[in-house]
Amino acid sequence: MIRLTKEPVVRLADGSFVKAVSYGGSWQGARNHTMAWQILRGHRTSEDEKNLTLKFDCLVSPDDNSVSTLQEARAMHCSEFLLPWIFTNGHNPLACSGGTINNDDHVFGYDCVRKYGGIYVPPYTAIIHQYMREAVAAGGQLILAGDSHTRYGCLGAMGIGEGGIELAKQAIGGSYSVHRPQVLAVLLTGSLRPGVGAMDVALDLIRETFATGWNKNKILEFVGPGIHNLSMDARFGLDAMTTESACYSTIWETDEKVKEWFRVHQRPQDYRHLVPEGDAGYDGLIEIDLSKIEPMIALPFHPSNVFSVRSLTENQTFLEDALREVEENAEKLSGGLHYTLRDKVRDGRLTVQYATIGGCVGGMFENLYRAAEILGDYVIPHDGVPLGIYPASQPTLAEAMKQGVIGRLIQAGATLHPCMCGPCFGSTDVPANNSLSIRHVARNYYSREGSRPDQGQLSASAIMDARSIAATVRNGGRLTSALEWEPVEEPVSYGYDASYYEKAVYQGYGKPQPDVRLRLGPNIADWPEMPEMKEHMLLKVTGSYAGSITTDELCPSGEASSLRSNPDKIAEFTLRSRDRGYVERTKAFRDQRETDPEFRQIRKEFAERYGIREEEIGCGAVLVSEAVGDGSSREQAASNQKTLGGWANLAREYSTKRYRSNCIGWGLIPLQTEDRVLPEEGTYLFLPGVRKAILTGARELPACLPTVNRQLTLQIGEMTQEEREILVSGGMINYYRAGC
Repeated sequence: MIRLTKEPVVRLADGSFVKAVSYGGSWQGARNHTMAWQILRGHRTSEDEKNLTLKFDCLVSPDDNSVSTLQEARAMHCSEFLLPWIFTNGHNPLACSGGTINNDDHVFGYDCVRKYGGIYVPPYTAIIHQYMREAVAAGGQLILAGDSHTRYGCLGAMGIGEGGIELAKQAIGGSYSVHRPQVLAVLLTGSLRPGVGAMDVALDLIRETFATGWNKNKILEFVGPGIHNLSMDARFGLDAMTTESACYSTIWETDEKVKEWFRVHQRPQDYRHLVPEGDAGYDGLIEIDLSKIEPMIALPFHPSNVFSVRSLTENQTFLEDALREVEENAEKLSGGLHYTLRDKVRDGRLTVQYATIGGCVGGMFENLYRAAEILGDYVIPHDGVPLGIYPASQPTLAEAMKQGVIGRLIQAGATLHPCMCGPCFGSTDVPANNSLSIRHVARNYYSREGSRPDQGQLSASAIMDARSIAATVRNGGRLTSALEWEPVEEPVSYGYDASYYEKAVYQGYGKPQPDVRLRLGPNIADWPEMPEMKEHMLLKVTGSYAGSITTDELCPSGEASSLRSNPDKIAEFTLRSRDRGYVERTKAFRDQRETDPEFRQIRKEFAERYGIREEEIGCGAVLVSEAVGDGSSREQAASNQKTLGGWANLAREYSTKRYRSNCIGWGLIPLQTEDRVLPEEGTYLFLPGVRKAILTGARELPACLPTVNRQLTLQIGEMTQEEREILVSGGMINYYRAGC
């Protein structure tokens, strides 16, 4: 059971909560007693408690964006990494599109790490977050990563996910600015029942908070006696999935289990006992009774499309309605492709065709152990449900082999894969057309499972905990709660061998080798030149969309990421699964606007109306949507638009801070409107005096829609002065290249 209190509260020193309005002391003063503020306070570089300027302890990048991030650092004239910067290779190490592209990128990454003094984790060694848990994250740290699931809160460290260009900025000595985030207390009580896992808790949390935006850009601070009843793997899984509730970061109380984790992982010095300091003030409260959580499932196409497994197996009308809604959504998103789920109902239960357990939330030891427990002596038949297993790291895999867990899974017919994020990222185990995969991974966005709607292919995935996945596989693919097997879960313990990392991981921080010659494969290309913002901007809407545009749609995962080191090639995939004409229209405007009579006439009219020269009017594309940026921190969601000639986005809201920050970093004006009617594709948008307005601190911009003769006022929200200068420079590369 989850209960929300959507008003300020205070956690008293005895662990009880009272509403701030009835608190005898100062709620504002109590805000400085949270664990989150302890971390942020220790990393401030200025005294301003409202607008924070922060420094990080370390940086970490996954391979789906590390090469482009390194190219950005090079473009900013980097000579040495000024922070420990870890480069992992677990997202897309397979050359799934053939050729040498991915391994060329690994060679280039390794060379850069040696040249500039970084840390390199070889392909298949570990998924980014498992390596950080096992070998890096320490109590009291503040960590910045180029991955949205950056959550190390249960180790007493705060992790923040941002686009790669923000990491490049930090690596060369830049600072990080953020308006002080609100903090919500998450009170955990009770214990999970056998058969219920951390994913079930996470999905219930996401169901209760995502749609309303309650957690959006806030820090979740986990407290309460229920924490001690969760294993470390359960904490890690829940922690990472909080990203899907749209929160900014997390921090947890630490206890003896955390202390033991560090001891087992041969880092006892990295433990820090962390609790709120006396009475602590929060902007709201989320109460979770772990004993009331039951197995859950997130149906396509979002982790917030959550139902209890019981509700779908016991109520046929409810099941029919839920599946119909998914089918209608598939048709809408794909532009008419036929995707069906109701035909997969057999004897009153939804049947699935594929199953996977892996990634940063699923591939941990305990999940593999529990799945093997439930599968027991069952062997998957030729017409059964294929089960893919992706361990989170080589040490995890080694221990699972040592304890016989892997052997039992293989004996059951599961397929063992390397330590990588493949299925969650859409690069491996892609389901067949018009089929459904259940997965213990982090995301199930539209087309993220690897299908190609632009080629007429559409499959989908649903998110479940490993326990219920194993129960469903054992039941022949009929959707099944793990509780139906009445499991008895004994405590799990496992060891850790650090020798693999000690030998395999290159530790070069503080030891740059400037003479290293970089090996650049044929696909690796520099970032194109990006113009500065002119005094006025004339923008053309080359894409306008109802609903939400995710980062997976702006830059698909899977195959597209093989081209991550070539800005022009990866930009060709922008919005491919949503709008096959967007790239062509946007490029056509970029390349042919000077010969377009309509554009030239509109520019001439505005030059005459405002008494300005036509050369003072900059030109670019603008993308319009009700909401934009839900999903990952991958910066290509913004850089793709810039490469195609984009200069702005216009939305009613930006789904996450990290995407809006990516827009600013790439010189895309983050325009917002409360207008009921959004501009349609083909519409022009004129922003007079935009450069001066941005530089002088304006939060609103006057605008005109010339083709419909309509005036409006647009918002750009809060920005630091540095962000404003970056924006008018045309992006962060230009800004730092100029020595700012």
